[in-house]
Amino acid sequence: MTMRLPSSTLRALFWAFLFLPLLIFAQQKPVEPPTASILGFSSPHAAAERQLEETFQAIPSPDRAREWHRTFTAEPHPAASERNNQLAEFVADEWRKQGWEDVVLRRYDVLHSRPRSVSLEMIAPVAYTAGLREDSYDADRDTKNPAVSGSYFGFSASGDVTAEVVYAHSGNPEDYELLRKKGISVKGKIVLVRYSSPYSYRGFKALTAEREGAAALLIYSDPAEDGWTRGKVFPDGPWGPESHIQRGAITYDYIVPGDPTTPGWASVAGAKHIAPEEARSLPKIVGLPLSWRAAKPLLENMNGPEAPKDWQGALPITYRLTGAVKVHVKVDMDTSLQPYTVVEARIRGSELPDEWVLLGNHRDAWAFGGVDPSSGTASMMELTRSLGELKERGIRPRRTLVVCSWDGEEYGLTGSTEWGEQFAGDLKNKLVAYLNVDSSVSGAATTAGPEGLSFSPSAVASLAPMLVETSKDIRSPSGKSLYDAWRATRMRNSKAAAPPSDSGLVETRIGSGSDHTVFLNHLGRPVINLGFTGEYGVYHSMYDDHYWMSHIGDPAFEYHVTLTRMWGLVALRLANADILPFDFGFNGSALEQFLRELEQKNNLKAHLNLKRLHERIGQFERAGNSLRDAAARDLGSGQASSEKLQHLNTQLLQVESNWLDPAGIPGRPWFQHLLYSSRFTYAHLEFPGLTEAVEKADWKLAAQQAALLETALEKNTELLRSAKTSLEKNSP
Repeated sequence: MTMRLPSSTLRALFWAFLFLPLLIFAQQKPVEPPTASILGFSSPHAAAERQLEETFQAIPSPDRAREWHRTFTAEPHPAASERNNQLAEFVADEWRKQGWEDVVLRRYDVLHSRPRSVSLEMIAPVAYTAGLREDSYDADRDTKNPAVSGSYFGFSASGDVTAEVVYAHSGNPEDYELLRKKGISVKGKIVLVRYSSPYSYRGFKALTAEREGAAALLIYSDPAEDGWTRGKVFPDGPWGPESHIQRGAITYDYIVPGDPTTPGWASVAGAKHIAPEEARSLPKIVGLPLSWRAAKPLLENMNGPEAPKDWQGALPITYRLTGAVKVHVKVDMDTSLQPYTVVEARIRGSELPDEWVLLGNHRDAWAFGGVDPSSGTASMMELTRSLGELKERGIRPRRTLVVCSWDGEEYGLTGSTEWGEQFAGDLKNKLVAYLNVDSSVSGAATTAGPEGLSFSPSAVASLAPMLVETSKDIRSPSGKSLYDAWRATRMRNSKAAAPPSDSGLVETRIGSGSDHTVFLNHLGRPVINLGFTGEYGVYHSMYDDHYWMSHIGDPAFEYHVTLTRMWGLVALRLANADILPFDFGFNGSALEQFLRELEQKNNLKAHLNLKRLHERIGQFERAGNSLRDAAARDLGSGQASSEKLQHLNTQLLQVESNWLDPAGIPGRPWFQHLLYSSRFTYAHLEFPGLTEAVEKADWKLAAQQAALLETALEKNTELLRSAKTSLEKNSP
């Protein structure tokens, strides 16, 4: 039988033990007395946390980040490939060496898609065979690697189609509406569309073309968006050269992500798999990505009506809608069950092992993955090395840190979704927050100017203030604090006369397209996404590789390490806080802004009365502000018991869960969050059930969705008020 110490004694031992390894460090470098507080920490514990963070920040190394990056980008490693599976074993071995505990490789047998053969030829008015591979360059030996695939879309349907080509601009619904007005039908035809004009996820373009009755879909990268019109192209600059191909999946994962044959449950051994033809997320249309060089002969041989001015691209031709061009496209895909591997490890918490802070990045790439995802993977491996070193020095976090290397993100957010569905019960009860890094550096530092790359985080609104606070304690590569650099780049990018206020720094409108999706939208857990952005035009192409990163993106690998430090400090603060640093007052103010934006974009007054919803948001905001202030007073008193604080944290963790509606969004039941979801384009969507009902003018459904929001707000307002009452009971 193990003797159980009182939690107050454990807490005292934790902080005392934490200080011991720092004594030598403190003697070597005098530390200024901390004057600034940290959200969620009492004064003495904030001082200890700052000592810990100073030690942590001294560990990550740009040279080590470069080494990690080179390892992960040495070969193409798409999901289900031998190389990607080897990297899973490599990650597991490294985490064991770094001192992480409970290292596990979890296998999921999921539906996967890869090409057997792909071809495209124009048969009229002239003969032309499209090149479906990218050019090699002497400056970058990796571009000569024969293991790099040619052009394909994950989960394209197989098919053999010969038909007339119609240029449909960006392939969004309004583009087809314009074609209809001009008397042009795409039924049975092959549509040629651009990637980004404006941006929409390729899977939405596929669904739209499928609904319009098109026989096949070709998507190309116009230089107006990511090529020579933007600046120097690879290998001399960050933008895409003439042969670059943006691969990707066209899965309908905005309907339900993960393995298409296990929608809503995990693809573990013995799981039921539905037939692929029953899967809502699988396209039924043939699709193929093209370089602009491959698309140009199709466009320039059209002789039909001229496309509108805003449909014209950067190629030196007149873009036309139809006329004369007929092509033959053949796609043969191997779509079968294949193993994906999620690597999982943890550092068990010293005091609250059943409260988890989860860190994650996906491992699979379309080719080398220099930016996406291996910049994030390199930052993650430096993070785990640094946290492992703290553990080896005897420093454990209070709460458990869990880290995962996801697989199959590129095919439908698959690995994280299956893992999240498998452990849904534990995650709903134990997960404090998920901190996601897809790409840590998706921009060119060499072209970013003196202000540098833009720090571009997103988070649930309740965690936005703690992100801003943490950024003040990180040094950016520009020499400023990350906070000051963040404000400067936001001011530069928006061409504003003054920097933004702190309340506008964090993007609190969260879409989809990365591994945070299952945790927020399905499990109701708070999420944060971190990363730097800038000029980047080789997305999902062969040129997104180590050469691009080491010569153009982040040659000094300083941004990689800056991201590691930010990621680590956020994780440590969530893991060690006395009171979890959620700000539900700020959360309420963000919800009010979301609702006002909905009203401004739509004429609601004649159809829907949202006064009651505004009132409920106001009550929630006031309760959040009141609780935040009471918690700060309680921490300031220094007399709050650990039992009282633990009860409060349990209540705080329940708030995000209360935003879930088990019935889900109408038409998309897997997505259950009442506040956050994404459009089919991956773009952010706030109050998703209400917003989609409003945009369809379904006023009965809109009223029902507003009522659901009101009920959830009432529940959470009462929860916050109860938490404040409990906190103040017997307080000094």
